[in-house]
Amino acid sequence: MNAVTLTPEPLSREAFAPFGEVIEASDAVRHFTINAGNTERYHDLANIDAGPDGKVIVSIFRGQPRTLPFRVAMMERHPLGSQAFVPMSGRPYLVVVAPPGPVPTADTLRVFVARGDQGVNYATGVWHHPLLALDAVCDFLVVDRSGAAPNCDEVELAVAGLIAAL
Repeated sequence: MNAVTLTPEPLSREAFAPFGEVIEASDAVRHFTINAGNTERYHDLANIDAGPDGKVIVSIFRGQPRTLPFRVAMMERHPLGSQAFVPMSGRPYLVVVAPPGPVPTADTLRVFVARGDQGVNYATGVWHHPLLALDAVCDFLVVDRSGAAPNCDEVELAVAGLIAAL
């Protein structure tokens, strides 16, 4: 089976903006001191969207490590709400995304290498690959939507993407 080679790039707020928000403590975001000067609050880092009739929930996902080269053969999206991943294990991981809209193709995929101190919030409807931990089992705090309506569309790619190396 043929595959399109995907080149990982560092995760940054600017590069990821079409897909959602990067969640990180950075001088680039609004922050201020609280708790009598003992805590720096990095404020309002992601647009959490529970959608109509949804409820915001917090979960922990434990991701098994993936190895490179890795074939990206499927993608998913959540049409009714956003989904945020915040790493708890301090390890880098991969983020594969495509714009919201029609079923993605391998040439529309972007791959980001997230540091262990960077989370992501996938905007409503953004195509993304499920969790891609690297090298070790990793835990992620996940903030997303719960509700009666189904909120996950999965598709197989006609031609896979291939992440050969970082």
